[in-house]
Amino acid sequence: MLPEIIAALTPQDNEVFVDGTFGAGGYSRAIAQQADCKVFGIDRDPTAHENAKKLPEVVAGKISTLSGCFGDMQALLKEAGINKVDGITLDLGVSSMQLDQAERGFSFQEDGPLDMRMDGPNSDQRPPASHIVNTYEEKEIADILYKYGEEKKSRLIARAIVTDRIEKPFETTLQLAELIRRIIRQKPRKDGKNIHPATRSFQALRIFVNDELGELERGLEAAEQLLNPGGRMAIVSFHSLEDRIVKNFLRERSGGTPQGSRHSPTVEPAALRKAPFSLPTKKAIAPSEKECSENPRSRSAKLRVAIRTDAPCTKGEVA
Repeated sequence: MLPEIIAALTPQDNEVFVDGTFGAGGYSRAIAQQADCKVFGIDRDPTAHENAKKLPEVVAGKISTLSGCFGDMQALLKEAGINKVDGITLDLGVSSMQLDQAERGFSFQEDGPLDMRMDGPNSDQRPPASHIVNTYEEKEIADILYKYGEEKKSRLIARAIVTDRIEKPFETTLQLAELIRRIIRQKPRKDGKNIHPATRSFQALRIFVNDELGELERGLEAAEQLLNPGGRMAIVSFHSLEDRIVKNFLRERSGGTPQGSRHSPTVEPAALRKAPFSLPTKKAIAPSEKECSENPRSRSAKLRVAIRTDAPCTKGEVA
């Protein structure tokens, strides 16, 4: 959704932008080419930084890459001497670059080590997916698959994993994918658009391994702190768990009713406080038919856009 992202961010000369999910650098390059502005690309994947060295905009100094998680963008930018920015974009989930590298362990289409760590196989920050399926209790595995993948057969899959790993621990992606295919029997669809039975389970493990939902919540809080009045935020999500977090955050921060418990204390009415964000449109923006036909992965994408007002941050400024 590159054209829609650029239209939302409207880059101007002398502005500063953050691409929190740098990947192959497509968004960062497009922003840098729109105006005489500065872009900071954040990524936890060492491969992304190695590939970035060859990009002309990086060589020219229009783009600078920062190694880390976008949830820590405020601290990362502060180290670079930046306290405020004019635009932030996030393209959530696994990147096409990571999916296409079988050795990273994200894909159930090709065999590779069951890893899924976005910061690389040498990460000392978190264990690989194989550690989860080989050591976690049956209930823990089932809960992960249900909570993060909304997999209805999570208990059956977890039971089969725990049974099979006694004879042979799970080491590869296809080993796990074939087990799930054995559990989830699918009838071929007439339109040919069958979803691989391992899709939800692999999504769940990837999200859990990389703490993606926690990262998103931290990133949204940081964006509120970092954006100048009039600053733009554009976020692309690909599944309901991510989009729900973004949608609820923007609803609350734009003056809507917070989503909470009926037992919670009464909160200050939205009408009595100035909201830190305004929404150009309350509905998510969908990809064009042309993009969906050219890039099937974009079919489930949702873009949400928000503009920072001059209201104080909800939780106060961070020193």
